[in-house]
Amino acid sequence: MAGTNNNLRRASEQNQSDLKILQSLNSHLPAQRKSLALLLEEEKPRIIGKDGSSHRFKRAELNRIAEIVQEKSHGRVKLPIYIEMAPDYGRGTALIHGYLHCEIVQTILEIKKEKTDEIIIYRPDVSKLRKKLPTATQYVFYLV
Repeated sequence: MAGTNNNLRRASEQNQSDLKILQSLNSHLPAQRKSLALLLEEEKPRIIGKDGSSHRFKRAELNRIAEIVQEKSHGRVKLPIYIEMAPDYGRGTALIHGYLHCEIVQTILEIKKEKTDEIIIYRPDVSKLRKKLPTATQYVFYLV
């Protein structure tokens, strides 16, 4: 019985450690994302991270996204677009969630457009996406 308790305690300590690492990796994420419509109205479009840091969006990126998505949907596009690193799908694999986000990413990457609310992209596409939309995208990490 003592061995089982020790194993549970070690597992709990490992989970606590993993959680702290994960929180640290994601500390740059916004406390709250903003809509494309709202960001387009701001003189200096920005969000505040959970860690208190300020993240500015480049106007050219916002305008490019606005060209892709119909104006009536600008209020539904929340930025930044999260690039969810998905190690359970393989190294360098990422997921994009949300119908409008998938539409934007597929257009930016010039890949076959599918009407879907989730796409998988691989390292070369992740790099290309970050190069084309460096301020409108952010990495997010989850435990597997």
